[in-house]
Amino acid sequence: MAVLNVSLVSADQEVWSGEASMVVAKTVEGEIGILPGHEPLLAILSTGEVRLTLPGGEKLVADASDGFLSVEGNAVQVVARRAALV
Repeated sequence: MAVLNVSLVSADQEVWSGEASMVVAKTVEGEIGILPGHEPLLAILSTGEVRLTLPGGEKLVADASDGFLSVEGNAVQVVARRAALV
């Protein structure tokens, strides 16, 4: 099973990194879901939740604002001015 390698960072620290089967984030154009094999993408984050589904089905939620999300291959980077797990 393919997975995403996710890195969630805020301005001053790495908030979370690891493998996920899905990432859902709120962008200025609406909510977007990322699965393995997604086309390359660069999107501007809106203030809201970033939801991660881990390979075992567990869920993680982070609040993030003012940043961007990029997808290249199966690597997803979420870079935000403020981000924290909730």
